[in-house]
Amino acid sequence: MTNLVLRRLLLAVPMLIGVSIVVFFLLRLVPGDPAAAVLGVNATPALEAQVRHDLGLDEPIYVQYGKWIGDIFHGNMGHDYTSSQAITDMLGQRLPVTIELAILALLIAVIGGVTIGVIAAVRQGGIIDSFARGLSVLGIAIPDFAFGLVLILGFALTFRIFPISGFVPLTQDFGQNLRSLILPAVALAAGFGSVLIRITRGAMLDVLADDFIRFGRAVGMSEWRVISRHALRNASVPIVTVIGLQVGGVLGATVIVEQVFSLPGIGALAVDSVLNRDYPVVQATLLVLAVMYVIASLGADVVATALNPKLRKAMA
Repeated sequence: MTNLVLRRLLLAVPMLIGVSIVVFFLLRLVPGDPAAAVLGVNATPALEAQVRHDLGLDEPIYVQYGKWIGDIFHGNMGHDYTSSQAITDMLGQRLPVTIELAILALLIAVIGGVTIGVIAAVRQGGIIDSFARGLSVLGIAIPDFAFGLVLILGFALTFRIFPISGFVPLTQDFGQNLRSLILPAVALAAGFGSVLIRITRGAMLDVLADDFIRFGRAVGMSEWRVISRHALRNASVPIVTVIGLQVGGVLGATVIVEQVFSLPGIGALAVDSVLNRDYPVVQATLLVLAVMYVIASLGADVVATALNPKLRKAMA
């Protein structure tokens, strides 16, 4: 297990460097001048030139990248162009919102998707199976933001069960915090949960056809024990692998969902920063999201290895 963690961490280093390079250079291709965005209506050619010099934007691009990476290694992510606020402080304020939203969405998707997928496999060919397959197709087809708008229309505007937008911190009021996050979490979990329904159903059908399942039933094991302790455990490796791969999609989708529900997370911060041509904030935000994805993928690999004796032996 230690070898697995070390290998994944070593692979993560060049991947994160690659992400930083792509993000840094692609941002410079976005139309618009950060200096003009900072100055607004007061922009003049002389002032723009001065601001570009003060921000270091008149230096060669490879020099700008080298300075940025050097600052990152020293724990300095830079400052917001507009307010001069430290980006580390900005992320510290907004990151808990995104993490809480992603965790809640993952819990909803995993619990709902795996449960429905297992039931559909056990009741193959029945009404529940048909419903589960239709639900998974629908969930994959509808974009997160569109489903979010439907949830707002139904549960916020029509029935007034949940707030339309906004966020209440967990430390302020747990109940209101949950109410402010439940709709965006469901919108975020819909697509991911739909994928899990299909993956779980397929994996369970493969396992349920094996001889050891028939043997367990033949010796008198309860159906619950056969399904939970034997079938689901043996089907869990591809399920856990998909969960790890889908975490990146969940983190990426927070950018749109946070905009729809007006949540003050790092996804909304990234969108605002792109519109303001605030390079350092966008770079830092996307790099943090990449690190979160690497950590989630590593966790999924560790869990999958722990569940599969063959993988444990191979990694020994």
